[in-house]
Amino acid sequence: MKHVDEYRDGELARAIARRIAEEAQGERAYRLMEFCGGHTHAISRYGIEDLLPENIRLIHGPGCPVCVLPMGRIDDAIRLAERKEVTLCTYADLMRVPASGGASLMKAKANGADIRMVYSTLDAIALAEKEPEREVVFFAIGFETTTPPTALAIRLAQKKGLANFSVFCNHVLTPAAMQAILDTKDGVEIEGFVGPAHVSTVIGSAPYRRFATDYHKPVVIAGFEPLDVLQAILMLVRQINEGRCEIENQYRRAVTESGNAKAIDEMAEIFELRDAFEWRGLGEIRKSALKLRDAYAQFDAEKRFSMVTKPARDNPACECGAILRGQKRPQDCKLFGVACTPETPMGSCMVSSEGSCAAYWAYGRFRQYETRRNEARKAS
Repeated sequence: MKHVDEYRDGELARAIARRIAEEAQGERAYRLMEFCGGHTHAISRYGIEDLLPENIRLIHGPGCPVCVLPMGRIDDAIRLAERKEVTLCTYADLMRVPASGGASLMKAKANGADIRMVYSTLDAIALAEKEPEREVVFFAIGFETTTPPTALAIRLAQKKGLANFSVFCNHVLTPAAMQAILDTKDGVEIEGFVGPAHVSTVIGSAPYRRFATDYHKPVVIAGFEPLDVLQAILMLVRQINEGRCEIENQYRRAVTESGNAKAIDEMAEIFELRDAFEWRGLGEIRKSALKLRDAYAQFDAEKRFSMVTKPARDNPACECGAILRGQKRPQDCKLFGVACTPETPMGSCMVSSEGSCAAYWAYGRFRQYETRRNEARKAS
C-alpha cells in the first residue's frame, strides 16, 4: 500500500456499492456482523451503511477489548492502584471506563492513586527501571493484537531482573468470542462475519476455519479502509448467494493464513489459557482469555497481590451488553445522547475509541439525540 487515498476513492466505493445492490437478492435478508470495533468506526465514519440496500444489515459485534472488559476487573485495578506501594500503568482508553459505584481509574487518580497513562508496555518497563522503590503494574488489555507486546515486556523484565514489575493480565481471544455469539441460544441471527483485521495479522486466517466447517458461516477478513469493508461485504454476499461457507482473505496485503509465527510462539511461551473468563455482555466464556504461565508467576500481579475479582453489576439502564452481543444498536439505548455522552459516559461502549456508541456519536449518525438531550435538560 503506497497511498491511503487509494482505499478511500469515492467513485470506486459507489461502484462496489452498486455491484452489491445488483447481486443482493431482494427476497433475502443478509445479516452480517463486523466483529471489530475498528470496522464499526469505519462504517460510521464513511457512511457505508447508507450505500447498502435495505436487506443488508450490518450488526456491530463485541470487537473492542475495553468494552468487553467486565466491571469487576476495573474494580480490581482501582483497588490495586489504591495500594500505597503500587504504580499502575494503563492505556488512556481505560481511564474513564465506569466501575462500581460511579468510580473510575480517572477518579481514583484524582483521589491520589498513582496511575500513569502509557503508550506502550516498554514505557512501563522504563518506569520500573527508573523507580525501583515502586511496584509497577502494567494493566494489560486487548485481543491477540496487543498480547505480543505484553509478552515482550515480561521477557524484557526477566532479562533486566526487574523485581518490581508485574502484569495484571486481561488479554482475551477473538475466536472464542465469535463462537460464544453463535452459541448463544437467544442470540442475533448472523449469516456471515466481516473478520478482524489487526487480530488476523497476528493469528492468521486459519483459526476461523471452524466457523465455516462447524457453524456454516462464511468469514471474510477485511482491512479498515472503506473500500476494504465494501469489498468484504460483496464477497460475503456472493458466498451466501452461492451457498458457500469459506474463509476468505480480503486483507491480503497484511494477513496470511498462518499469521505471525514469531508473535504466536512468543505468546505461547509466556501465556496459557484460563479455564474461563467473564466478558461484558457475553458472560463467562471458557478458554477465552490468557494468564501467565507458572514459569513467569513472579510477574503475575494477580498472584503477587493476591487479587480476587468480586462480581459487579453494570448500570441496569445501560444497554452496552446487548449492543456488544449485536442484539441492539446504540440508538436503542434510552441513555444514548441524553445521560450518556462522551463527556458523561454511562458505559464502556461510549468511552472506548473503538466502542459502537462512541462511533455513532463521533460521526453524527444519530445526532438527533443531541436535540433530545437538550430538550430533556430544558424540561428538568
